[in-house]
Amino acid sequence: MSFSNIPSITTSRLSENYGSKNFNEMLKKSKEIISTLPKREPHHPIFECYQYDGFWYHLASLESALCMQQNFKAQPCDIFVCSAPKSGTTWLKALTFSIITRHDDDITNNLLFTKVPHECIPFLEVDFLSNPKIIDMELPLLATHLPYSILPKSISSNNCKIIYICREPKDTFVSLWHFIHNIEAKSLKVPLLTFDQAFKWFCQGKSMYGSYWDHMLEYWKASIERPERVFFIKYEDLKEDTLGYVKKLADFMDKPFSKEEQERGVPQEIVARCNFKNLSNLEVNKSGKYTTAITKEISNNLFFRKGEIGDWKNYLTEEMAKYIDDITLQKFQSSGLTFP
Repeated sequence: MSFSNIPSITTSRLSENYGSKNFNEMLKKSKEIISTLPKREPHHPIFECYQYDGFWYHLASLESALCMQQNFKAQPCDIFVCSAPKSGTTWLKALTFSIITRHDDDITNNLLFTKVPHECIPFLEVDFLSNPKIIDMELPLLATHLPYSILPKSISSNNCKIIYICREPKDTFVSLWHFIHNIEAKSLKVPLLTFDQAFKWFCQGKSMYGSYWDHMLEYWKASIERPERVFFIKYEDLKEDTLGYVKKLADFMDKPFSKEEQERGVPQEIVARCNFKNLSNLEVNKSGKYTTAITKEISNNLFFRKGEIGDWKNYLTEEMAKYIDDITLQKFQSSGLTFP
């Protein structure tokens, strides 16, 4: 697929230091900084986490994030798809990718038929150190789970646009638990994380990229301060009015649907192409695998479990649900951010 109708990346997103002796010194320094940080306990063999500036990160993600501060050069046309894990990322990637590339392929040649959405839009902190060629590709779409406060400074200085999706905390936790549990189950040598321990970490703000509530609040406040640059979406709202939000996203991304496209039903085609049933039934998402520097190899089907609203009712006790609701109420008071 070519991206002939998309503003091209005219210069590298990587600084002249990338790969140099200076860069290697920065990487070494970041490792030294991380070695002094608090570690999450009890130890988890796959998802070892460190606390930095109020949030918890996987080792590889934090190393990458620290190095990116001086060595990632966002371009003014770049758009960043941001989220905490398991809050609607896969779906939002599919939608934004389809919107921005709709002039460059027909429905029979769409990359979403052969690649999981995470391969179509790379994760910034995952691929910056391990696969810089992907980061430097010409498509002006990149994704990240990083909190707003640790994003590379070049994103703000170049007025890049940000699309952020979040999800009701109880559903987010249940989805995250299943994702981690299923990854662990693929490795017979790894003891499974208990549901109670995962719940405790989530509520304490010690889930990856957590606290989840603080993660949401940072982007929420940024969307209020800079609404022309930060588009904030709730998963539940996107489910309720997918077509309406696809049109809003296209406008925000400076790729509005023309009158002719709307008459031809292009927005509806994108909604149908990216719905949960369609994506989860694609062969690539049933049998394919996604390789990352963090978790090595993940079966694509793990990114497509249910996608339902209110699934938490099948897993949380009333006491657990109230505990999360109380945290949500306390964290969001006076912010204007609410969940039903």
